[in-house]
Amino acid sequence: MAGLLHDFDYERWPTVPEHTREGGKVLRERGCDEEVVGAMLSHVPYNQDDWPRDRPIRKYLFACDELSGFIHAAALVRPERMEGMKPKSITKKLKQKAFAAAVSREDIYAGAELIDTPLADHIANCITAISNIADELDLKPES
Repeated sequence: MAGLLHDFDYERWPTVPEHTREGGKVLRERGCDEEVVGAMLSHVPYNQDDWPRDRPIRKYLFACDELSGFIHAAALVRPERMEGMKPKSITKKLKQKAFAAAVSREDIYAGAELIDTPLADHIANCITAISNIADELDLKPES
C-alpha cells in the first residue's frame, strides 16, 4: 500500500515541502495506518529529521522508488518490454546520463546500500516484481 500511495499527492502538491506533507494529512484524515504515512513521508530527503528511514518499510520504499521508475522507463523503450530483462541491461542504462535523466542515480545506489543488498540483486528483485504485474502496467511485449 505504501508503494501505491507514496506519491499520490504529487500532482496536487508538487513543491517542497508540501509534497508528502499535505498528502500525509489527507491519509491521516482518512484513517490510513501511520506506518504507511510515515513511509510516504520518509521517502523524500527534506523530511529525514522527522521521518528517518529507520524501519524496513521506509527503507524499502526509498530503495524501490527511483529504481522501479527507471526499470519502467527502460521497459518502455524495449519491444519485448519486461520480458527477458536482465539486471545488466539496467546497470548499463544507469550509466547513460541522458536516459531517464530525471531519475536520481544517487538515490538508486543509496537505496541498494540502505537495504544492504548488492545493486545487481536489488535490480533483479525489482525486475521480478514488476514482471509479475507487467500486464497491469501495460509492459507486455509489443505484438
